[in-house]
Amino acid sequence: MQIYLPIAEVSVNAFLLLGLGGLVGILSGMFGVGGGFLMTPLMFFIGIPPAVAVATGANQIVASSFSGVLAHLRRRTVDLRMGGVLLIGGLIGAGFGVYIFNLLREMGQVDLLVRLCYVLFLGVIGALMFVESLRALQKSRSGKRPTRKKHNWVHGLPLKVRFRTSGLYISVIPPLLVGLLVGVLAAVMGVGGGFIMVPAMIYILGMPTKVVVGTSLFQIIFVTGFTTVLHAATNHTVDMVLAVLMLIGGVVGAQIGTRIGVRMKAEQLRILLALMVLLVCGKLALELLIEPAELYSIGSDG
Repeated sequence: MQIYLPIAEVSVNAFLLLGLGGLVGILSGMFGVGGGFLMTPLMFFIGIPPAVAVATGANQIVASSFSGVLAHLRRRTVDLRMGGVLLIGGLIGAGFGVYIFNLLREMGQVDLLVRLCYVLFLGVIGALMFVESLRALQKSRSGKRPTRKKHNWVHGLPLKVRFRTSGLYISVIPPLLVGLLVGVLAAVMGVGGGFIMVPAMIYILGMPTKVVVGTSLFQIIFVTGFTTVLHAATNHTVDMVLAVLMLIGGVVGAQIGTRIGVRMKAEQLRILLALMVLLVCGKLALELLIEPAELYSIGSDG
């Protein structure tokens, strides 16, 4: 069933959009990521303009993340205090990111730079996560418990706060900086930033894996919601027809993903997420390198 998307100005199969939303929702529930790192490139692949994909993708992430957070709140695996600190940094970063996005759009370079950002960030993060997860999995199979450094540079910083749910007593500066970076990425790339936040919370902040997923989703809801509002107000690139269809699929998928994630080991989840990130990165890199079928296009500025 083909439907016309007024803002994107393309026709797309409605069931395809529902399926994509469901897939991203499953990933959100399983890994604690908003799913934008996958959803936004997938929208590129089916013909949605990058500017619309970024703004609308952020909107869809809110729904799938909210659904996932409800499930984690019932299990008491959300550190609300840590989420609040991450959120402060995220809102500041989102405002700055939308400003950068608007500048790039005026220069006419936003499409290329968004794709390059995806290839760079997904490649680096995916590779690091894959190597680290393989090491953790090998240790668990050999009977050794994966060790997390109890003290690193984070513990030497001032402004320490006790995060009881995570069992941490650390400075608020690193969570603020992580939130800031994720906020910028949410605005420029249309992602929740979970693919950076989750590893940072585990390996830099030292949070337990069982608390990381729910806390990440909690922060993602508000940052991506704020980003969507800014994009809608300044760029008018949020396609509500596209957003609603993907939202429906995302809410259902997140509940399924949460149930799957609980039954899998943390190391297995991280390896699967790393492989997914690398797969999307490879597809985007190929599209940038392969010569297009049509080298020139004729269009008019509306």
